[in-house]
Amino acid sequence: MKQKNSKKNNENIKWFIEVFIITFILSLFFSYISTIALNDIPMVPAIIILLAVIFVGIIFDIIGVAVTVAGEEEFHAKATKKIPGAKVAVKLIRSSAKVANICADVIGDICGVLSGAISAIVAMKIANSYELSFPVQFLISALVASLTVGGKALGKGFAGKNSGKIVWLVSKVLKPFYGNEN
Repeated sequence: MKQKNSKKNNENIKWFIEVFIITFILSLFFSYISTIALNDIPMVPAIIILLAVIFVGIIFDIIGVAVTVAGEEEFHAKATKKIPGAKVAVKLIRSSAKVANICADVIGDICGVLSGAISAIVAMKIANSYELSFPVQFLISALVASLTVGGKALGKGFAGKNSGKIVWLVSKVLKPFYGNEN
């Protein structure tokens, strides 16, 4: 029993280290790109990029919820018929804790941090463009938070009702990375 617990603890530590490194590298890369690149682009494209980052965070949150809610039974039938993507769907569901962690936590949190940084740049551009004397950042931050939280709230309901379809779509997108598996 102790050996089983020790192995599980080692797996958890390994997973923590992997997630830590992935998150650190992705955050560093995207934060650098977003803050450097967005300083030099006009306000409207910066707003579009901000909305895209919020949308990506919501989509990955939906995927994370869908994978945890979906049942693998419907995909077993497809796998026995050798329908491409079915085995990938089963793997996603069987790894739902890790998939949800990557989608909702790693990517979702990175999008949250990025949207905060981008919203500061957008607020600065708006304030400078319209010569505003009040701190517009508070309004932009509140709007970004509301869009993010509201979008994720809607997304969770959608993911719960359509989990099988969402997992199926994700498995078809990921299928080329799994080689000859169906």
